[in-house]
Amino acid sequence: MEGILPLLKPKGLTSHDCVFKLRKILGTKKVGHTGTLDPDVTGVLPICVGKATKIAEYITDAGKAYEGEVTLGWSTTTEDSSGEEVEKKCVDRVITRDEILSVLNQVTGRITQTPPMYSAVKVNGKKLYEYARAGIEIERPSREVTIYDIELLDTRDSFEGDVISFSFRVRCSKGTYIRTLAVMIGEYLGYPAHMSSLVRIKSASFTIEDCLTFEELETKLRAGEEVLLPLEVGLSHLPKYRISDKVAEKIKNGAVLEQPADLDFAEDQPFVMVNEEEKAIAIYQVHPSKPGLIKPVKVLRNE
Repeated sequence: MEGILPLLKPKGLTSHDCVFKLRKILGTKKVGHTGTLDPDVTGVLPICVGKATKIAEYITDAGKAYEGEVTLGWSTTTEDSSGEEVEKKCVDRVITRDEILSVLNQVTGRITQTPPMYSAVKVNGKKLYEYARAGIEIERPSREVTIYDIELLDTRDSFEGDVISFSFRVRCSKGTYIRTLAVMIGEYLGYPAHMSSLVRIKSASFTIEDCLTFEELETKLRAGEEVLLPLEVGLSHLPKYRISDKVAEKIKNGAVLEQPADLDFAEDQPFVMVNEEEKAIAIYQVHPSKPGLIKPVKVLRNE
């Protein structure tokens, strides 16, 4: 069994819960997810099965897209609606659409985030949420992420009330915490805030429309239908280079090769070597220290 299952993750399960459940449903242990989604978050969770687990990191590293909701008026321990209230401040003025759009513009591009205490980021070998549950506050490493674009989905011209909520759509890089982004938006507007809902609508090339629920998956399996997409689909966001079957044999053995004249990728850009049947054989990159050569990053098929 080999391929990728685009799962529509339900609310209430961790990403690991989904993997555990799928191992039972699919009858195989070689199952891995491609980027943690919090229990309260629903949406696209590509699952790699069999040899496709070799490419999980390339799906994880690709950009993501989400639709979420910011609520102004109070902040929480977890930065989402599941946490305990930390600070409360009623919204005491009208907030205009232009003001929100200006703030969204300020958080677009390269930004610095500090991961929430209730997150899976590791510090000194322990996950931050383990410290948080033990009541230990620890210094968290900030990191840079990229917000490619963010769009206000709410159509109102003005927002008023003790508590204000508005929805948005965002495309971002790996490692972005949308919870923290919601808090940042609130800070710019002058109020404590949290993320009140979130759906991941895209991961790498996979969208909501591609995904199956657990119920749909089990129905298809009972009917004998194919449920896994080819490994190659999970790499479709990467550039590819077609090779002959003769070269493919060398690549299967992890050979360093001369860089073809028509291959022009950046040094840090991984690319997929595909054979004449469009099967992905390996992931290569331009050799970082030996000009004119390309080197394997990961061999995917050696049979």
